[in-house]
Amino acid sequence: MIVVTGGAGFIGSAFVWKLNQMGITDILIVDDLGSGEKWKNLVNRSFSDFCHKDEFLKRICCEPLRGLDAVVHMGACSATTERDANYLMENNFHYTKTLAEYCLKHGVRFVNASSASTYGDGSLGFDDAPSQVSALRPLNMYGYSKQLFDVWSLKTENADRLVSLKFFNVFGPNEYHKGDMRSVVCKAFQQIAQTGKMKLFRSENEKYPDGGQMRDFVYVKDCVDVMWWLLEHRDVNGIFNLGTGRAETWNDLVKAVFGAMNQPVNIDYIDMPLELRGKYQYYTQANMQRLKDAACPVAFMPLEKSVEDYVRGYLMASDHYL
Repeated sequence: MIVVTGGAGFIGSAFVWKLNQMGITDILIVDDLGSGEKWKNLVNRSFSDFCHKDEFLKRICCEPLRGLDAVVHMGACSATTERDANYLMENNFHYTKTLAEYCLKHGVRFVNASSASTYGDGSLGFDDAPSQVSALRPLNMYGYSKQLFDVWSLKTENADRLVSLKFFNVFGPNEYHKGDMRSVVCKAFQQIAQTGKMKLFRSENEKYPDGGQMRDFVYVKDCVDVMWWLLEHRDVNGIFNLGTGRAETWNDLVKAVFGAMNQPVNIDYIDMPLELRGKYQYYTQANMQRLKDAACPVAFMPLEKSVEDYVRGYLMASDHYL
């Protein structure tokens, strides 16, 4: 059995899709469905059971789960604007640490979702070398909650027995329930379909023109390919970046959406919200050398092709879901 926490969420449900592609259905989904539409990510998927995240934590604290092969921990509050630090500390850090300790004790493969937000303003670079981790200074509590687990894994010398993935800007199908935290690709598709134009933030950094802020955009299908490879190669452990290794501008991203929709490019630049000023990453680019050195064979799709696959294969389709 494979447990996927956050299995009804964006990356979690995409990984369940990947497992199903590989013929695996003995999957326990762990999540909190709430009253939103996250449940729709599960409709096309095959799995053996569902468990609320709080109940799952109680179960593993009481007794070992029989037949458990791996825990892929994608469950977390991923809102970078979340202000309840106590909630993030419990939900993102302590919960993750408890799962990791359980897996380490019982010889269960553990793959965790960290985040590129741990890199803060990027002034220290985007190198996932273990020696760099403790020096990082995240700009928000979400990033800090992810940073705490990575630091803990290194301090306890457990990093070499598990995987923690620093996801960069992931986009793709099954993100629809995320509201304001949806990718710009998803938001752009809706804005362009409704108004024929797309709004992007003006730059407040003279090094970057409006829309010239840069990110490492990575397609969720490529992410789950890497995760599957890591699940199979249990000798590969540690903290790894998960991006393409290519920084591209918001303008490039949005132009790819216009192109996939066969629409003329029409971009409006608007002021950055006050809550993001001073907490905004102007440049991210994953250093992917460590994953390459581990012989991971996954080749990341070019931006235009991945955007086209998402827009035409899902956003423009009758069924938007994996």
